[in-house]
Amino acid sequence: MSAITFSVPILPGKTDTWKRAIEEIRGPRRSDYEESRRRMGITREVVSLQETPEGDYAVVCLEGDDPASAPQKYLKSEDPFDRWFAKEILVGTHGMDDSQQLPPTQLFMDWQA
Repeated sequence: MSAITFSVPILPGKTDTWKRAIEEIRGPRRSDYEESRRRMGITREVVSLQETPEGDYAVVCLEGDDPASAPQKYLKSEDPFDRWFAKEILVGTHGMDDSQQLPPTQLFMDWQA
């Protein structure tokens, strides 16, 4: 099991769209979301909104089998929920496409009780 943390900018003017999509995931799309994460091998996901003078960011922590590959898997998936997630969140609010990789991150500390 491995973990990855990263931040991804939210496109200007898209924070409310991002928030609505997250509310759908937490509400009516919850079971589809959970099944999607199981299928992708994600065992934990933590997402926060960070508002900065340079713009808003989603700060994400993923744990699972291969969490770094998750965004590309969603962008290429044919599953209806994954396609919605890719269109609304990855492309629609973050401007990602399937040619992009997550920016490299360097782990400095990982502590657990």
